[in-house]
Amino acid sequence: MISSRVNDILVFLSVVDAGSFVNGGKAFGLSRSTAGKAVARLEDVHGTRLLNRTTRALELTEEGRGLYRHGLEIRAAIEAADATFNTAPGAPRGTLRVTAPDAVGRRLLLPVVQRYMEHWPDMRIEVGFSDRIDNLIDNGFDLAIRVGVSSPDSSFISKTLLTLNPVLCASPTYLSHRGHPGRAEQLDLLDLLQFASRGERQGWQLVEEDGTIVRVQGRVRLRLDSAEALREAAMAGLGVALLPHLLVEEDLVAGRLEQVLPKLDCGSVPVVALYPHKRLLEPRVRHFIDMLTAHISQLEPGATAPD
Repeated sequence: MISSRVNDILVFLSVVDAGSFVNGGKAFGLSRSTAGKAVARLEDVHGTRLLNRTTRALELTEEGRGLYRHGLEIRAAIEAADATFNTAPGAPRGTLRVTAPDAVGRRLLLPVVQRYMEHWPDMRIEVGFSDRIDNLIDNGFDLAIRVGVSSPDSSFISKTLLTLNPVLCASPTYLSHRGHPGRAEQLDLLDLLQFASRGERQGWQLVEEDGTIVRVQGRVRLRLDSAEALREAAMAGLGVALLPHLLVEEDLVAGRLEQVLPKLDCGSVPVVALYPHKRLLEPRVRHFIDMLTAHISQLEPGATAPD
């Protein structure tokens, strides 16, 4: 009885991950109808609906999200048990799913992904690069890299990987036409390019050399939900952007961008790794975090790893 329930839960996970009964069932060699019956049995046992079905998509209910979270732990335990027989102790296996912000994520993760896949050729990796804050559990991710997270959900473990140092920058052409500001207050006379996502807008709080705090209230003509798009907008001469030095350091060296008011303290932004609370962290996640931490320790100035 328990084994059949576990099988149904694993099918349920597969259906959610695949986004359909057809593809979820295929992973187990099952038909759409058989996969649907497995989910229906779980709904009957628990006396509640787990999935809202539409013609285009499947959406987890609140109860479905709870079962999915527990199901992930069951699947991880089964994979860990298999690994004790099929792989070296502590070796990763299966599929690692990671979500990270687009621009910074590409620069930090892609070298690590390459190294990780070379070291463990049987591993599969799925990486979602997006500046949107995706739900870690609902979207089946093992690990999330976040920029600027100060108070993450208490259900997650948070590990600070490094601290980014933002800089104000604009294209040489823009500055030649509008002038180079000599004080923070003069930013109010320029066009500002700011980050905004899902109603949350970036605010600029800068600190002068004497410790004076300046809140920039300039004209924001363009808001974008992508750091990479902000970088391109700045290079196109659309205004002044506040971006991590890590993201624009090559542009500054090449002269595509110029730093604005370099003596200002533009603060710092943490980059953190988030993963669900679990008694045992899966080897595939632990090894990736270890590799990412080692890579970050070799970064050039402009980003600092925690002590």
